[in-house]
Amino acid sequence: MNPVERIRILIAEDQPLIRRAFASMLALEPDLEIVAQAADGVEAVQAARRYLPDVVLLDIQMPRLNGIAATRQIVRDCPDAQVIILTTYDSDDLIFDSICAGAQAYLLKDAEEGEILDTIRAVSRGQSRLAPDIARKLLDEFRRVRGAPRLDGGGRNGQEEALTERENDILQLIVVGKGNREIATKLGLAEGTVKNYVSRILEKLNARSRTELAVKTLNRRID
Repeated sequence: MNPVERIRILIAEDQPLIRRAFASMLALEPDLEIVAQAADGVEAVQAARRYLPDVVLLDIQMPRLNGIAATRQIVRDCPDAQVIILTTYDSDDLIFDSICAGAQAYLLKDAEEGEILDTIRAVSRGQSRLAPDIARKLLDEFRRVRGAPRLDGGGRNGQEEALTERENDILQLIVVGKGNREIATKLGLAEGTVKNYVSRILEKLNARSRTELAVKTLNRRID
């Protein structure tokens, strides 16, 4: 019988009690492995470069280098690492800045244990996850900056190419972290059909990943 392939995790939290609490919780899961811990943002970036974790649990407010700046460096230097922001702050600016910096998920520290574990496993598979309140904020912002009924992208030749109404519906769900199966269920489509739609949206908006789609969407501002 093949051994369980573990998800390798880096915990970056400046408060020792909280850091140890997360470490103790995650150590009980047979598919999770803590490869390093960090007490500030600089240590987090250094540990990510050294240990190449699959998932980084990252606090925002840390000494020397905050979580948003650390996220940018980790995503740049360790592209296979998926960052989860875990914090007590839910201000709009911090949420949007974290997602734009490359975080795959944004959870509050009072989240249920099961939600945290599910999020770790989901982002390790390349999915995005957001707490319901956070997702609502992002969806509201998406609607605000979208302005018109359709978003335009770059297309194959750099020319603007409008998304269809169905593509826009799917894009909204991608922005709030829904996976293909969840999108298919919500919209009454086959999962393979959703996958084809996502590929087309990526092509139209010149994005390489679902996270980049969300970042591009949130970065679009009406002049």
